[in-house]
Amino acid sequence: MWDPLRRKEVAATPEEQVRQWFIGVLADAGCPMGLMGSEVQLKSGNKSQRADIVVFGRDGSPVAVVECKRPEVSISEEVARQALRYHSVLGVGFICLTNGKSTYVYKREGNAFVPFERIPSYTEMTCPR
Repeated sequence: MWDPLRRKEVAATPEEQVRQWFIGVLADAGCPMGLMGSEVQLKSGNKSQRADIVVFGRDGSPVAVVECKRPEVSISEEVARQALRYHSVLGVGFICLTNGKSTYVYKREGNAFVPFERIPSYTEMTCPR
């Protein structure tokens, strides 16, 4: 399957299908393809990690991170902790968790993340925090 962010063919694994679907969801929310990254390499100390999707503001700063799981994997506390580890590196305002069946969105308010009822628009993601 084609990944428009990495601009190459990738294996159509169940998780990759969820990732590609959510890239479309973000594009529908106004996120420019050129300001999203797929499988973004992150460094935390000497640990290397990969965020499924990162949305960037027009200034290049990360504004949202998405953690994708294959449909059989439930969105658990561990999945949320994984996304929070990415936030600790990126400092984003939004976290999205999805398995293609269930999607949860959280917005940063101060030092906490609170549920956000829908997929935010790109304008909402890039508004000053």
